[in-house]
Amino acid sequence: MSTYGLQAGSVEIMSAGPITFGPAGILFLADNGTAKIFAVDVSDPGSGVGSDPFDLENVDTAVASFLGCEAPDLLIRDMAVHPTSHNVYLSVQRGRGEVGRAVLVRIDRRDGSISDIPLDDVAFSEMTIADAPAEDDERLDTTLPLGPEGEEFQFGERTIRLLRRPVRTSTVTDMAYTDGFLLVAGLSNEEFSSKLRRVPFPFRQEIDDNSLEIFHVSHGKWETAAPIRTFVPYDGGRSILAGYTCTPVVHFPLEGLAPGAKTVGRTVAELGAANQPLDMITFAQNGEDHLLVANSAHGLIKIAQRDIDAQAPLTEPKEPIGVPREVTDHQGVIGLANIGDEHVLALHVDGDGHHHLSSLTTSSL
Repeated sequence: MSTYGLQAGSVEIMSAGPITFGPAGILFLADNGTAKIFAVDVSDPGSGVGSDPFDLENVDTAVASFLGCEAPDLLIRDMAVHPTSHNVYLSVQRGRGEVGRAVLVRIDRRDGSISDIPLDDVAFSEMTIADAPAEDDERLDTTLPLGPEGEEFQFGERTIRLLRRPVRTSTVTDMAYTDGFLLVAGLSNEEFSSKLRRVPFPFRQEIDDNSLEIFHVSHGKWETAAPIRTFVPYDGGRSILAGYTCTPVVHFPLEGLAPGAKTVGRTVAELGAANQPLDMITFAQNGEDHLLVANSAHGLIKIAQRDIDAQAPLTEPKEPIGVPREVTDHQGVIGLANIGDEHVLALHVDGDGHHHLSSLTTSSL
């Protein structure tokens, strides 16, 4: 692991954040509390079990029991699948408020057993996000929470919750590794606060970043403060597709971006107001590539790449919906991950609030 600049030591994290895998099975873990990103050798013991389907009911109850708490006191922040063993990793917060503790757990696909990943005396490296919002930054970021947090509001015939949290907690909202760089979406301490950072790995001091501007169809205006909620590398890593609250899908090219410049995205879809994107992946079906979006108000949404590529930018308020899409029957999905080419792992919540892991065949989507 010294090839990647990792050295033995202890990882100190304040808050559970987004996770994603990089080269050699290295796990990237974001901690918005300290405004740091860690690269950790998780020493995955799996020998590889192929890409067979994997299902685990009541995963929240099982993880909570392992950590010695009740399921309602467990918050699953993110999910990632190891690239070779296909073991499942969860970034979780045990407990709420000031007593909450960030924990990284692994679920072994061979038998469903759960273990925590020790973060002391491990090989790791870290980088600090220098332009993160300060801890005393009074600006707030508004999200649609999945749980009981926030205030209730009436939106037409629906009752929704809005959660307003300090912008510091959205320093990193999502990450993905591609072609020697860790792509990091989130907020900064600048006036035009929505940022996409490109962090070279192994970590160095030089970080390229761009402020982002999008046309928000539901809001009917151009915006630079709303953060990307989730994104996925696209077109071989030459661009990304990003999802925003209320719910534009936006294409950003990465090639030729001048560091520090404001970048205007191409809004290709509007998935509906009072909705939040929760996760995105791409997958192939019948020789064609597709985007799959998990979101809070609908079933999984599937969009063909050919339609994304052909879509002109949406720049008119309210009415345009953009690319054609299919809405599947899969409800309550809050996390997605690829397992090989034939299966997608879905983390979903049922009507009683219980969390489950289910494998979906790509041919059925």
